Amino acid sequence: MNDTLDSDTKGHSDKGRTDAGDGTPKFGRLFVVLVLAVMLIGAITLSAEAYYS
Repeated sequence: MNDTLDSDTKGHSDKGRTDAGDGTPKFGRLFVVLVLAVMLIGAITLSAEAYYS
């Protein structure tokens, strides 16, 4: 019985480290996407200003 409990616990901890669906948000990836979106909006704004003026 200890062997199955140990293997279940080990499998669960490995899954928590490698699986993204464990409820842990990935703030680093979200931050990178946010920065890229802001840079894209800024580039569109500056290019539109240069084109229309």
